[in-house]
Amino acid sequence: MQVIGKVLVGVLASAALAVPGAVQAASGEVSFLTFGDPAEKAAYEDLVAAFEAAHPEIDIVITHIPGQGNYRRRLATDFAGGAPADIVFINYRRYASLAAKKALEPLGPYLEKSTVISESDFYEETVTPFYWEGTLQCIPQNLSSLVVYYNQDIFDAAGVAYPSDDWTWDDLVETAKALTQDTDGDGNVDIYGLGTAPSIFRLAPFVWAAGGDIVDDHQNPTRLTLDTPEAREATEWFVDLQVKHKVVPDAIQEAAEKSESRFLNGRMGMFLNSRRGVPTYREIEGFVWDVAPLPMYRQRAGILHSDAYCLAATAENKDAAWTFIEYANSPEGQTIVAKTGRTVPSLKSVAESTAFLDPATRPSRARVYLDYVPDIRGVPIMETWVDIESTVGKELERAFYGQASVDEVISESIRRTQEYFQR
Repeated sequence: MQVIGKVLVGVLASAALAVPGAVQAASGEVSFLTFGDPAEKAAYEDLVAAFEAAHPEIDIVITHIPGQGNYRRRLATDFAGGAPADIVFINYRRYASLAAKKALEPLGPYLEKSTVISESDFYEETVTPFYWEGTLQCIPQNLSSLVVYYNQDIFDAAGVAYPSDDWTWDDLVETAKALTQDTDGDGNVDIYGLGTAPSIFRLAPFVWAAGGDIVDDHQNPTRLTLDTPEAREATEWFVDLQVKHKVVPDAIQEAAEKSESRFLNGRMGMFLNSRRGVPTYREIEGFVWDVAPLPMYRQRAGILHSDAYCLAATAENKDAAWTFIEYANSPEGQTIVAKTGRTVPSLKSVAESTAFLDPATRPSRARVYLDYVPDIRGVPIMETWVDIESTVGKELERAFYGQASVDEVISESIRRTQEYFQR
């Protein structure tokens, strides 16, 4: 019956072409490349099934890549070879090079004509970064800030109060110290108070909280500004978490076991991550966990994490692909994916619904992600931003693990990244 239906649609579409002014129905096969853990894979399969039930004339073919690293490599290879999937997920930090090469079909014109969704339905903080040269390139599916995941059992055992909404940098340091323990008395730390990655993406919100910035001009950056007093102060504080306070694993300990693994195994009090960790953390059975906002300093600040549905310029069935993107970002579509826990929905109505704020699922303080949306900032949208992140990350690692001074690392980060601002 489905085959007959598709043939009939094709006949009607052909007939429509012959009539001046007639609108051709979107139909055909559309490829969709995505990534994520098993819960996300199942959610996208449910999304596609629901879409195809409503649009039997369109066939969505999913290719799922489990890991983000492998996904990004596949994405780069496919675009370089000129044969990407029709619909792909791309983070706002990584789409600029594709947009600059006209490898993406701008979705702003499609959104303007939509009767299902409109730009005002989405959080402005997640839509704005996907504008390139004045046109919306992709439709954001999600947003998140960096938050503090914490093990309530470790807090309880140490007699330490859970993080409050108005806690400070000093509070975080003192809390992490109290949670860092040698439980068996052998002179080695068994439980670390905190885990984080030494990267500019993790450092940036602390620079902003100190009143500084990571670049000289967010819209037209020409250099890093980690050498300002505010940025230097934040970098010193961040590095001291490991070098001075020893509440974060050192290089040897981190190489032996990643901080996220320690958190999952109940041997780390707090861990910095975005919303993406929730599906995995919901599988934890050994302890109770929750989330708290980043601590504040001179001001409150958060950093944007956001992925979007993008349409490849090479897609043959663009109208059919848009029909799926439109459905996936409708309240019905986003509700299906929100139930995995992976995303903070980019649609305000879904983010405020029980699909996201479900009191029966962890984290119980899910509203933290929404209450601090106004404090979220994104990194600059640049073709070379990924190169800048990588370069600064290598330098920050040297300071974070005590192999170089903060002054040396800041100087080298600025010097080594300058070429990327001049392209």
